[in-house]
Amino acid sequence: MPPSTTPTLRQQRLGIELRKLREHAGLTSTSAASLLGISQARISSIESGRYPVSAERVRAFARSYDCADHALIEALCAMTGGRSRGWWDDYREYLPAALVNLAELEYHASELRVALVIHIPALLQTTDHARTLFSEVAPPLLPYEVEHRLSHRVKRQGILYGDHPIQYTAVIHEAALRMGFGGPKIARAQLRHLIDMSEHDNITVRLLPFGSSPFPGTGQSIDYASGPVPQLDTVQLDTHFGCEFLDAEAQLVKFRSVLDRMEAAALRPAESRNFIHQLAQEI
Repeated sequence: MPPSTTPTLRQQRLGIELRKLREHAGLTSTSAASLLGISQARISSIESGRYPVSAERVRAFARSYDCADHALIEALCAMTGGRSRGWWDDYREYLPAALVNLAELEYHASELRVALVIHIPALLQTTDHARTLFSEVAPPLLPYEVEHRLSHRVKRQGILYGDHPIQYTAVIHEAALRMGFGGPKIARAQLRHLIDMSEHDNITVRLLPFGSSPFPGTGQSIDYASGPVPQLDTVQLDTHFGCEFLDAEAQLVKFRSVLDRMEAAALRPAESRNFIHQLAQEI
């Protein structure tokens, strides 16, 4: 199979983790290629995610790199094979690659933890609320571009439902609830939807009210996607230029700590529902 010129986020992550194993073993790509009986160019293509690799090859890499972490090896094996097509691939022609990759990341995550200060979490937004946000971005989107982003967001929300919904925890600052995007009617419906969603067994919504001090973090939106093993966790941050994905161990430790502190400072789920309900009545 020829190398891919556009590897998915999952393919890239597999390559990154194989490179980490090699570097931890103290091997250069040249020495690893000699040890494995393949070319250095093939090693580079695999580690960049551009060349598919089999589960058997991953196990061979792990043996050559003296990796004894069975759980990690099996998790990496589960990421192998050709590029499997997901619903998000239908949007690659219409949306930025980072948004498509985000949907893939969420789909394969074992748990999601998010924290937001200005916005309602994307997976908990109503259609009208999301359409309002997409209609106000800069530079402006064309009407059909708004609809593509809207349908993509709605499909992303599918992981919260079904026979095996993902465990989802959201810490939302009071500021996000008071932004009032779209006017009173849309804002009120959004708050009521938030209350309804918080009553699902797999969804936890916790409010971080004004006056919580000291405020943990910098106010940046955080999406933390847990993998099958902690080494495969991923942090996604929103920036003015799109999504940024982080997977270095120090970064994962840092953002786990930030989320832990935010959850500790937030109201309990029942208290959060009561707060949101009261705010919805005031609008």
